[in-house]
Amino acid sequence: MRRWGAITVGTACVLLGGLFFLQGIGVVGGSTMTGERLWVFIGLVMLLGGLAVLITGVRGRDRRS
Repeated sequence: MRRWGAITVGTACVLLGGLFFLQGIGVVGGSTMTGERLWVFIGLVMLLGGLAVLITGVRGRDRRS
């Protein structure tokens, strides 16, 4: 169950981080986040962190071995 939790959280962070990054660089509009450098940084950190969690969840080891 822990493995699926990591995959779910990692996927959500990758998707939201990507959205925040794209809003920060101005590709996705319609928000107060559009064009703000802070959201570029937050999005990139969130995307990379989510990717690490996702990879850990996918490559997770079986506890029985």
